[in-house]
Formats: sequence, structure tokens, C-alpha cells
Amino acid sequence: MSLVEHKTLGLIECVRSLRARSIRLVVRRDGTLRLTYPLFSSRAKALAFAESKREWIEQTRQRIAQRTAQYPTISPEDVEHLRREARAYIPTTLARLAKEHGFAYTSLRISSAQTRWGSCSSRNSISISLFVMLLPEHLREFIILHELCHTRHHNHSAAFHQLLNTHVGSKEKAYNRELKSYHIPRITKE
Repeated sequence: MSLVEHKTLGLIECVRSLRARSIRLVVRRDGTLRLTYPLFSSRAKALAFAESKREWIEQTRQRIAQRTAQYPTISPEDVEHLRREARAYIPTTLARLAKEHGFAYTSLRISSAQTRWGSCSSRNSISISLFVMLLPEHLREFIILHELCHTRHHNHSAAFHQLLNTHVGSKEKAYNRELKSYHIPRITKE
């Protein structure tokens, strides 16, 4: 691996790989490039390939910048604060909602997942992201009820949506629309 400061493309990490069959170019979240190329290819040829993709690189960097601007950031200290709040709130709320609505689950895991609010395994083990603590109360309960409904329907079938809608007072679509306006934050590095 070597780092190359390209005059127009910026920092490029060049990696010659045994497993590579062709030249591969990746734009990272921070805008830097990773250029992987096979042993039979030269670094100069790989850099020429990257230069030929200049327009694509700029478009990709712009898309990443727009997406990143939409997502809030959070410090590791704030994550620990959320973790404490989640440990106090989620287990009791899950137990209460399960009892009120007649659901059974096998276990609970509070995660720091940044790709989804919650999940339910085929064994009815529920995982809830600690980032639900950033949501209003009604959306926290909506996510928990969503996962509880998966203990009966391990899919997103019509029967699942009907069950969920019944338990949220016919507000599933409205809650889903509202939930889309929230994003799980990225954790800053300090």
C-alpha cells in the first residue's frame, strides 16, 4: 500500500492486490480514494484509470457530502449518556408494551446499531438501538411495538402491517412517515 497525493484528485490510497482481477476505485466517506489494482497492472495504469473517472469521482463526492450533511453527529461521551438512558428506559418499556399487547419475546439487547432502529431474530430476541432515545416517546414505543409484532410475523407481510397498525391505533403509516425525518447520528472520532 502507498499513499499518493494526486494534483487534482487529492489523496489516493493505492493497493496492489493478489486477489484483484481488475482495477477498483472507491470513494470513501471522507472523500479520499482507494485504488485497488492487480499484480499484473502498474500503479501508473491504475492512476490513469482513476483520472479517467474524474467526473464520477466528483459526483460521488457531492452525493456523499449531501448525505453526510443530513446526518447529525454525536460524540462518544453523548453515546455513553444515551446508553445509560436506554438501559433505564428500553427494558421496562419493552416489558410493559409486551404485557399490555400480549406479546412474548426471549431476550433484549440494547445495541449501538447505526443502520436500523431495531430488529427481531427468528428466536424472538429483540435488539433495539440506543439511538431510539433521540426520538420522541411515541416513536420509541412505535419501534418497540414494531419489533414485538415481529415475534408473530417474521416478515413485513400484510398480516404483519395489519397487526402493527392495530396496536398503534391505525397510525402506522403516519408514524413511518414521521420516523423518516429522523436519522441515526454518526459517532464523531475524538
